[in-house]
Amino acid sequence: MRPEKSPLLALRLCSALGVAAASAEEVGTDQAQALAPIMVTAPLQRSEVPLVDPVNEMSGEDLRTHVTGTIGTTIQNQMGVNSASFGPGVGQPVLRGQTGPRVRVMQDATGASDASYLSPDHRVTVEPLLADKIEVMRGPATLMYSGNAIGGAVNVIDNRVPSMLPKDLLNGVFEQRYDTALDETTTLMKLDAGKDILAVHFDGYYRDSADVLIPGRPIDVEAAEAEGIVAPGEAIFNPIGYIPNTQTRSYGGTAGFSLIGDKGFAGFAVNYMENDYGIPGAAHSHAGHGHGDEEGHDVDGADEHAADEHAHEEELALVLPLDRVNIKQRSTRYDFKSEWYDPAEFAELLKLRMTYTDYYHVELENQLAGTVFTNQGWEGRAELKHKPLGPMQGMVGFQGISSVFEAVGEEAVVPKSDIQNFGAFVVENIEADIFSYQAGARVEHQTILPINQHGASHTPVSFSGSAAWNANEANRVALALSRAQRAPQVQELYSDGFHAATRSYEIGDPRLSEETTYNLELSYRLNTEPVRANLNVFQNWAADYIYAQRSGQLFDAGSEAFVNTCPEADTCVPVFQFSQADATFIGYEADVGIPLADTTWGAMDLLLFSDYVRGQFSHAGDVPRQPPLRFGFQLDYHKDEWSANWRVMRAEAQDRPGQGETPTPGYVLMNITVEYKISASPYAEVLLFAKGNNLLDQEIRNSTSYLRNIAPEPGIGGAIGLRATF
Repeated sequence: MRPEKSPLLALRLCSALGVAAASAEEVGTDQAQALAPIMVTAPLQRSEVPLVDPVNEMSGEDLRTHVTGTIGTTIQNQMGVNSASFGPGVGQPVLRGQTGPRVRVMQDATGASDASYLSPDHRVTVEPLLADKIEVMRGPATLMYSGNAIGGAVNVIDNRVPSMLPKDLLNGVFEQRYDTALDETTTLMKLDAGKDILAVHFDGYYRDSADVLIPGRPIDVEAAEAEGIVAPGEAIFNPIGYIPNTQTRSYGGTAGFSLIGDKGFAGFAVNYMENDYGIPGAAHSHAGHGHGDEEGHDVDGADEHAADEHAHEEELALVLPLDRVNIKQRSTRYDFKSEWYDPAEFAELLKLRMTYTDYYHVELENQLAGTVFTNQGWEGRAELKHKPLGPMQGMVGFQGISSVFEAVGEEAVVPKSDIQNFGAFVVENIEADIFSYQAGARVEHQTILPINQHGASHTPVSFSGSAAWNANEANRVALALSRAQRAPQVQELYSDGFHAATRSYEIGDPRLSEETTYNLELSYRLNTEPVRANLNVFQNWAADYIYAQRSGQLFDAGSEAFVNTCPEADTCVPVFQFSQADATFIGYEADVGIPLADTTWGAMDLLLFSDYVRGQFSHAGDVPRQPPLRFGFQLDYHKDEWSANWRVMRAEAQDRPGQGETPTPGYVLMNITVEYKISASPYAEVLLFAKGNNLLDQEIRNSTSYLRNIAPEPGIGGAIGLRATF
C-alpha cells in the first residue's frame, strides 16, 4: 500500500536543521540569478576568460522549477544530458552517452565519495535541492577534476561554506512543493546570516514519495524475458497504473560558517543526509506460477484505477510472496574551504578544499539486511592561479583521494579495498586578439589494494588543447582536441557475485588496462540581439573501452553454477562480464533561440533543440544503453510577474540497444510550466509555480536505464509549489 504522508513535516525539517533556531541567510541564490556569464568555477572565478569548452549552467528560477529528487533528472533537459534512472530514487547523469565512473559528480569541486560509481542502483549523494547553481562541463576543463571524467563533470555549487558576507544581516528561503505522479511532498529551508567577519549557513530538507504512477503495466514481459530479467514461466507481480516498491524518503541538513576578510576566507561545514528508496523489479515471486493473466489482473482492464491495484496488493502478496529490495543510505560529510587573494607576488588566487565523507548503505531484502557498503574517504585539492605571464593566464593544481571501500554480506560483490589516487594538473589560457587558446594536462596515479588479492596500479596521462576564433562580437568558432585516460575502477576489476538490486551476476577482470579516449570537437556560438545559437559536433575514439556486457550465460542460484539454460523458472539471473574493446562515439548538440514577439501583451521566444550520440564497437555491435535521437521545441512567455513555457520533445526509438539488450520505442514528452512572482514586501518575494509533466501520458522506457523493461518513467502528473525568499 502507498504510505501515508506525515502531517509533521515542519518537525521533520527542524530535526534536519538541528540548530535551525540560529539566524542565517541564503547568500547568492536570488542575487546569483542576475549573473549571466557561464563559466567554470574552479580556476576562473575572479576573472572571466572566454572558454572553449562546452559548459551548461542551471541557476535561478530555471533551476528552481526543474529541480527534482535526483541530479540526473534535474539536468536531463540540458543539451547532451540524459538520466540513467533506476526507479525514482536513482538518477545518475548521462553525458554524451557516458555515465557511472566516466562522469564525475561533485559538490563544489570535490567528489561525493559514495558508491554510485559501483552500480546503477546506487544513488548519488549530492542533493540538487540545495544547489544554488549546477554546472555541466565537457572538454579540456574536466582534466582539473579527474582523469575519470571522460564523459564530463557535473559540479553542484551551494553555499554550505559561505564565501562572502551577506548583503543583509539575515536572509532565508522556504520552499514547499508537491508532485502528483509520485505523490511526493518536499519541504526546504535555508538560512544565512553574517556580520563583521563571520558568516553562517544552515539548511534542511525533507522529501517523501509513494509508488510512481504510470500508464499501463510496469513490466514489459516479452522484453524482460528476452533480456533474462524475467524467466519464462516465472511468477511476477505486474499491476496496472503504478510501479511497486518505488517509494522514497530523504532528509538532511547542513551547518557551516566562514571567517571572511579582505584577503580571502576560510570556513567549515558539516552535512548529514539519509535516503531510503525502493528498487523496482525485485518484486518477483518464487511461487512457480506463470505471469500475465495468471496474476489475477484483467489485461483488458487497462483503464482500471491504480488505487484498485494497491487495494489488492496485500491480498496478492499472500498468494505470490514478493521479494522487496530497499536501499538505505547515510552520509556524513565534512567540508573545509578556503580562498586567499594575492597570496604571493606571482599568484592571484589560492584555493584549498578538503572533505571527509563517512558513507554507509545497506540493501534490505524483505526488511532483512543483505549487503552493507561503506566508504570512508578523504579528498583534498589545491589550485593556484598565477598572475598573467604575458598573454598567458591559468592555474596549476594538485588533487589527492584516499578511501577505504568495503562490502559485507551475502552479496559482497567487491572485496574490501584501499584506494589511493593522486594527480597533478595544469590549465593555461592565452588571449591573442580575436583568438583564444586553452591547453591542459593531467597526470595521476591510482592504486587499489583489495584484501586477499593482488592489487592493481595505473598511471593515466591526459592532455588537451583548444582554440577559438572570435570572428566578431556575435560569432565564435572553436576546435578542441583531447586525449584522456582513466584507470579501471574497483568494481570493473574485482566484481564477482550476485547483485539482488540489479538481478545479475557481475564478473570483473583484474587484467583490465587504462581506457584511452581521443576526442575531437567543433563548436559554433551565435549571440546576437534577436537570435542565439549553439552547435557542438564531436567524435570520440575510445581504445580499450571498459564495459559490462551480457555474456549469454545465466547464473543458477539454486545450484550456484553458470548454465546456458535455466532448470527452474525463477532461480537464474543473467551474467555480466567486464571486458574491453575499442569503440567510437559520434554525435552533436544544437539549439537555436528566436524571439517571436515583444508587445504590451508580453514577450514570447522560441527555442529549437536537438541532440544525438551513437556508440559502436570496432569489432561490430553497438555500445549498450545509449540515449536516442532527441529533438523538439520550447515556447517561453514573459509578462511582468508572469512567465510560462511549453516544451515538446520527441525521442526516437532506440533500435541499436547493444548485444543482449532490447530496443526501446520512441515517445513524445510534453511539459508545461507556469510561474508568478509576488513582491510581498521590499524585503521578501514569493514565487508560485505549477507544472504539468508528461501531459500526453506516454509510456516512456528510458534506453539508458538498466530497468527500462521493469520500470518506465512517471506518467501524467502535475506539480505545484511556492518559494519564499526574504
